[in-house]
Amino acid sequence: MTGTDTGDRRRTHLTFTVCSGMGNHIVSDHNNKTMPLGDDGHAWKTKTADVKDHYDFKKVLGMGAFSEVFLAEEKKTKRLVAIKCIQKKALKGKENSIENEVAVLQKIKHPNIVSLEDLFESKSHRYLVMQLVSGGELFDRIIAKGFYTEKDASKLIQQVLDAVKYLHDIGIIHRDLKPENLLYYSMDEDSKIMISDFGLSKIEEVDNMMSTACGTPGYVAPEVLAQIPYSKTVDCWSIGVISYILLCGYPPFYDESDANLFAQIIKAQYEFDSPYWDDISDSAKDFIVHLMEKDPNKRYTCEQALQHPWIAGDTALDRNIHESISAQIKKNFAKLKWKQAFNATAVIRHMKQLQLGTSTEGPGPNPSQAHLLLPDEDAEHCEGGCSQSAGGDADPMSNCA
Repeated sequence: MTGTDTGDRRRTHLTFTVCSGMGNHIVSDHNNKTMPLGDDGHAWKTKTADVKDHYDFKKVLGMGAFSEVFLAEEKKTKRLVAIKCIQKKALKGKENSIENEVAVLQKIKHPNIVSLEDLFESKSHRYLVMQLVSGGELFDRIIAKGFYTEKDASKLIQQVLDAVKYLHDIGIIHRDLKPENLLYYSMDEDSKIMISDFGLSKIEEVDNMMSTACGTPGYVAPEVLAQIPYSKTVDCWSIGVISYILLCGYPPFYDESDANLFAQIIKAQYEFDSPYWDDISDSAKDFIVHLMEKDPNKRYTCEQALQHPWIAGDTALDRNIHESISAQIKKNFAKLKWKQAFNATAVIRHMKQLQLGTSTEGPGPNPSQAHLLLPDEDAEHCEGGCSQSAGGDADPMSNCA
């Protein structure tokens, strides 16, 4: 591979064509089409009642330039949720961004996808009531394990494939699948995985082809970077990249040069390097090769991937590869603390104070281990409980909990 030692492929946060405030996402919509709002062409019915009549706001979980996420308790059921508060005035010129995400979320109901549960609106703000997931990020959990095998990775990818197949079956393409958007539902050892962040998702159009360049560098399919029309198979490529990382701890593509990195991806130029892949089964490699296929017409669909022996059969090895994988993850995926962090300590302290460790509806996610965002250093609170950045023009949906 080009650039640097295989075992030290730190993520480069690159941009291809970037809309203001979208961070390390590739975004370039040359069509500027209005996003569809739902099955009947209309948005979900939004409640105009005061959201605080229905929910007790307990703690700020995180904030972005124009939004703030709260831990809240539903008064009627005592159930814990995450509520995203968004300033309306910040949405001017960006209305389609939030409407698209709401349109996508209101169509989704799957056990491995973070759900939108309610919508509220006031004169100055919009409120998205989201399912609370509290098990932490994918890489954190792998590192914390003492034992990790191909079978563990296979079971995880099976859940992702099942959820993405569901999305594709109902005409939704995620377009930004990556490890950071895979969260555990709870801290239980056997917790299910949840797909989050639908800010770049798209409801398929009539011809099932799109041309908007979007996603996160390193996980986008070759056809996206080549700026040619693409379909839902871009998600399958991303799942292949995630599978690759879960079995070695480093990304398949790396180069200090943006141009060289994109060239590698466009050519599908990756390898199963020794010694990192020596103990990985041929079946696992075959599975990845079929997903990370340059030609989207030959690339596995989710349905085909679910039938592969590494997923549906017994070819995934039970050998412990934790030491090697966790070392490489730590080396190559050090978190950008200023951007996003797993900061459970503050919530643990707060939840002890509130004594909200249980819910009247039975066992659920442990809020003390919630997936959180660190507040922006320059954020100021505005009327209604949202944050307003002193500088910057971040996308209002870019920091969903």
